[in-house]
Amino acid sequence: MKWVLGLLIALPVPTAFAIDKRLAEQARYLAREALSYEHGEGVPRDQPYAAGLYCEAARLGDVEAMYSLGWMYANGRGVERNDAYAGALFAQAARKGHEHARKMLRYTGDDTRAKPECLRRPADVVRERWPIDGLIARLSPERREIARLLSELSPKYGIQPALALAIGLTESALNPQALSPKNAMGVMQLIPETAERFNVSKPYDPEQNIRGGLAYLRWLLAYFEGDVALAAAAYNAGEGAVDRHRGVPPYRETQAYVERILRHVGQAHHPYDRSVVSPSRMLRNLRLAAQKGSGT
Repeated sequence: MKWVLGLLIALPVPTAFAIDKRLAEQARYLAREALSYEHGEGVPRDQPYAAGLYCEAARLGDVEAMYSLGWMYANGRGVERNDAYAGALFAQAARKGHEHARKMLRYTGDDTRAKPECLRRPADVVRERWPIDGLIARLSPERREIARLLSELSPKYGIQPALALAIGLTESALNPQALSPKNAMGVMQLIPETAERFNVSKPYDPEQNIRGGLAYLRWLLAYFEGDVALAAAAYNAGEGAVDRHRGVPPYRETQAYVERILRHVGQAHHPYDRSVVSPSRMLRNLRLAAQKGSGT
């Protein structure tokens, strides 16, 4: 993935602990979302989708997700009943100290080591369906209207709603009247120069602001060849900063911003329109340096 190369060049090499911590955070997030969909708490009840989320969280090591998915297999909730899968999941959770899972082994028997297919690979359901509907349902009425507008407009700019919503939520919590200390305005937090660059004359008009932000995001995705981390970093700190640092800039705010966007979106690459702008020369230089380093 291109964004990994940028991070390695711009930032200190992450420790194993830091990587494990990020995976654990992602797993906890998925497990919480799964619980909401399993019981219909603030979102439409969707047990098959909950099972997919639990499975991905379990694959990443979340103990509660292992137990919950085992319970779903044991009871045939959202998935076809499979005692072998249930026993394997309970055993896996029990080895990590989950007391309820240990007790369930009395009923499921010995660990057969059988595993659902989704534990062997990243779950497609997580990549294909970020819980947009559920997230929108949990927003206040005024934010819900903005979220729907953002998700409806984003495909017109070739942007997946998940990414557009992640940017809007992170920038302003979908507040059309937001104004930052740096004079960033509206839902998509456009600074005056960016508003002018993308023909936004009324930055506090939600639709104009969103269209301007989406146009800028489309430009950034093309400029960084679909690299979500670099496009997000540039949205936060400017494309010039990303070019200068040859990757995500070493600013704490920008690094946290990028991590949040990536957690929401769940993918490192996004489709982009090559006709919008020529790609950054920085990317070409990084590729050349990588080729020279590998001797190819």
